[in-house]
Amino acid sequence: MAATIYAPATAVGRAAIGVIRISGPEAPDVFRALCPGRTLPAPRRATLCRLYDPADGELLDVAVVIRFAAPQSYTGEEMLEIHHHGGLAVSQALLDALGRLPGLRLAEPGEFTKRAFLAGKLDLTEAEAVADLVAATTRAQARLALSQLDGALGRLCRRWREQIIAALSRIEAEIDFGAEEGDVPEDMRREVLALAAELRQSIASHLADQRRGERLRAGVTVAIVGPPNVGKSSLLNRLARREVAIVTPIPGTTRDPLEVALDLDGLPVVLVDTAGLRESPDPVEAEGVRRARERAERADLRLHLLDPFIPASAWPEEDPCGLLVVNKVDLAPPPASPRPFLAISCRTGAGLAQLEARLRERAAELVGSGDVAVITRARHREALSEALDALARVAADGESCELALLAEELRIAARALGRVVGEIGVEDLLDRIFAEFCIGK
Repeated sequence: MAATIYAPATAVGRAAIGVIRISGPEAPDVFRALCPGRTLPAPRRATLCRLYDPADGELLDVAVVIRFAAPQSYTGEEMLEIHHHGGLAVSQALLDALGRLPGLRLAEPGEFTKRAFLAGKLDLTEAEAVADLVAATTRAQARLALSQLDGALGRLCRRWREQIIAALSRIEAEIDFGAEEGDVPEDMRREVLALAAELRQSIASHLADQRRGERLRAGVTVAIVGPPNVGKSSLLNRLARREVAIVTPIPGTTRDPLEVALDLDGLPVVLVDTAGLRESPDPVEAEGVRRARERAERADLRLHLLDPFIPASAWPEEDPCGLLVVNKVDLAPPPASPRPFLAISCRTGAGLAQLEARLRERAAELVGSGDVAVITRARHREALSEALDALARVAADGESCELALLAEELRIAARALGRVVGEIGVEDLLDRIFAEFCIGK
C-alpha cells in the first residue's frame, strides 16, 4: 500500500464543486508540484491556491486545498483534498496533470476505505457502512448505514469475542497446568457453560430479526403478479410516477422482470413488474413466466393484481405475504368476495393512495421499527450463525466432553466473530467487499 493514489470524489450540488483525493507518501510532493513556491499548508486548514500544470506551468484552476497529516487522516496516510471548480475540463486537466507525476496512480474502487481499514481506522463493518451510506437512497437506509458506521455491530461482536477468549484462556490454562492437580474444577466448567449459554441467547436474539437489516439495506421487494393484461405494467408506472414499463393491449408484452426503486416515506421499496402468469406455447414468453414465478417467490411482498372480470372463485389462494388488488374498477365493479382486497383504477388513479398507504404499512412491518437492526449483510448472518452453532455444541456436550474439545468449539465461535469485524480470516473477502465501492471512496 506504499503507492500514492488519487481519484475524483463525487461532485457536490448545483455549484459543481469537484473533489480530488490523494493519499500516500507523495501527497506533500503533489502539493509542491501543483503549487510551486507555496509552503505546505498546516494540517486541516483550508487554503486557497492557484494550481498549475507541472509540465508547462499553465494555470489549471484556483481551488481550496486541505492537507491531512498522517496518521490523523481518513486512510492513516498523508492526504490532500483538492476542492476545485467541478467542470469536466477542469477536472480532466487536474487528473491528467496528476497522472503525469511520478509515483501516483489512479485509485481502485474502494481503495481509500480499504486503506483506512488496513490502517485500523475502521473495522470491516464500518468500512461496509461507508459503501452503504453512499448507496443509500432513503432516509431509513442512511440511518441504518450511520448506525453501522458508528460501530453498532462491531462493538457487539468484539464484546462477545472478548468474553469467549477470556473463557477460552481459562480452559487452556487448565489444560496446560491443571493436569497435575487432578480433576477439572467443576465451578470453572459451570462458569464457561453459563457464559456460552448467555452469549448463545444474545446472538440468537439478533439473528431472530426476520432479516430486517438486509431488507432495509437492499429494499423491500414487492412483486406485481397476475394474469396478462390486468394492468401490472400500468400499476408499476403509476407507483413509480414515470413511464418505466411499456404498456400495450397485447398480452405478453412484459417478458423479463422489470425493477424500479421507490421511496415510501423514507422506506426503500423495490417494485418488480413480472410477466403475465399463463400457459404459453411461445418459448420466450414461457421463460418470462418461469422467471416471474421465481422472482415472485423470492419477493418480500406480492401484489396479486386482478381485474373485475375475473370471478372471485378464480382468485389466487390466500397468501400471507400478499395483497389482493383489483384494477380497472372504472370499467366494472369488482366481484363480491368475503376476502379483503383493494380496488383501484390505474387509468383514473382511484384507490392508488390507499394502495400506497397499505404498501407503506407492510414495508414498515417488514423492516421493523424502534431499534435499528445490527445485521445488514448475509456475510454477517453467516458468521454469527457459525458462532451460534459452535456455542450450541458447547451447551449440548460441555458437561461431559474433554476440555480440548470444549476449547476448540470456543475457538470456532471466536474466529467467526472475528471475521465479522475483520480481525481474522478475511483476506479472501477484502477484494470482493471493496470492489462494491465507487471510485474515490
